[in-house]
Amino acid sequence: MKHKFTVGETVYFTASNVARPAASGTYEVIRLLPTDGDDYQYRIKSSTEAFERVAKESQLDIS
Repeated sequence: MKHKFTVGETVYFTASNVARPAASGTYEVIRLLPTDGDDYQYRIKSSTEAFERVAKESQLDIS
């Protein structure tokens, strides 16, 4: 298995209702992270926020 998305790619993030509140929308993949056991993770950044987020691959779609 390998990551579905690549660094620099624009993706659409869908926030989970269970996790902390997050803004769904378009983000750039900043870094590929290891799996959390069942899903690859990514560090993503929105141009409208000053910080980065960690998202699971299942929360991302091609933008």
